[in-house]
Amino acid sequence: MKSKQKFNPFLCSFAVFSIFVLMMASITIGLFYYIFSIPEPEGLSIASWAQMFTDNFSVWMDYEDENLEVEKIGLDRLDEYGLWIQVIDESGQEIFSYNKPESYPTSYPASTLLAFGTSAYENENTVFVSCLEDSTETCSYIIGFPYAIGKYMLYYNGERFTRLLPVVKKIVLSALFIFAVLVFGYVCWISRKLSNITGGIRNVSQRVYIPLKEKGMFRSIYAALNKMDMEIRQSDKIKEETENTRTEWIANITHDLKTPLSPVKGYAELLADNQIAGVETAQEYGKIILKNVSHVEKLLNDLKLTYQIDSGVVPYNPQEVLITRYVKEVVIDIINDPAFSKRIIEFESDGQELIVFLDPDLLRRAIQNIIINALIHNPPDTKIKISIGKSAARVVFISICDNGSGMDEAEQAKLFNRYYRGTNTREKPEGSGLGLAIAKQIVVLHGGNISVKSSPDIGTEFIITLDSQT
Repeated sequence: MKSKQKFNPFLCSFAVFSIFVLMMASITIGLFYYIFSIPEPEGLSIASWAQMFTDNFSVWMDYEDENLEVEKIGLDRLDEYGLWIQVIDESGQEIFSYNKPESYPTSYPASTLLAFGTSAYENENTVFVSCLEDSTETCSYIIGFPYAIGKYMLYYNGERFTRLLPVVKKIVLSALFIFAVLVFGYVCWISRKLSNITGGIRNVSQRVYIPLKEKGMFRSIYAALNKMDMEIRQSDKIKEETENTRTEWIANITHDLKTPLSPVKGYAELLADNQIAGVETAQEYGKIILKNVSHVEKLLNDLKLTYQIDSGVVPYNPQEVLITRYVKEVVIDIINDPAFSKRIIEFESDGQELIVFLDPDLLRRAIQNIIINALIHNPPDTKIKISIGKSAARVVFISICDNGSGMDEAEQAKLFNRYYRGTNTREKPEGSGLGLAIAKQIVVLHGGNISVKSSPDIGTEFIITLDSQT
């Protein structure tokens, strides 16, 4: 297998810096050619090409028998570049011209010829002057170029420039050296910072991360790393707690299943061996068996329902229901249960009948789970009060309140967690640990909300809110 190369911040920074230098060099060269070059028929030339062409044009000029002659190749070059020429003798009079514009005169004073050396772009031409010196004659010639070429003269003290040149070289070299040192130092610094970041990411994945101080130009990245580490640690803690709770719940539910199955097996063996004293005894054994089988069936139904809701396959058949009458019937069914016939259960409503769109079977399960949970996990003399009413914005609330043992904040935080069975399950082992989790899932399925308020030794109140149709 090919080994993966490790990320090297130094090389990456050097590469970025090199690319930056190349870009700046390219931009500088481009600007130089953009400013100091002109287009001509053969391509792109530097702007000094015009003066050089003018100075070199004399090779195509000559005097023969005191008459000036210009070779055809020179005239062709003028035509090729779109130029013109005018030759002036020593007295300033024109002795030859080719393609000269009519706006230029046929004679010039000496001052005008001198001024042409620094003249600007005029009449769509920039003119350059040079001199032809023959053994017998001397003349000046002007060549016009159809380009806007700037002419600037720079004067300086040659003695001082010669003296300062070595100093300037040293300064430039020193500046380059300092710049290189600064760049190297910056690259090393940025590499160290990037190494801290990459190391922090690696440490977060390995769960050995030490929070970084949130300062400097990378403080936002350090803050993000610190936050990510904290969230991962919290997630790991929750995952561990959930796994521990699940493991404990599996052990508890296994025990809960074995508990009712033991008497079922024992009484069934007695019945099978015909070790009974009469019909009444057989009926008593049968009732015990049915009671324990019902308990096992309830545990299995809880497991089935919670995973059906999670999977989205639970049958959901909502319909319009008169909520006050509906909740009252649920309460009456619980009161009529022999197991709770001697408990104090009250029902109260504001008298206003409201219509709610819900699944009667599912919501009945949720309300029953909450009420029965309050009955099982509180002392026998605990008073359970169920009230129903309507708040603002067509919201129906169902309150299930008791004056029992209550719960602290830690218990309330875990109350709707799956598998959680409370802190008093040693004394009250009934239930699967799924009742309140199922109740919340059902309420949420109906688009409602469920909340709890409780205080130790004062009591607990569950509040279910649902949207009404009226």
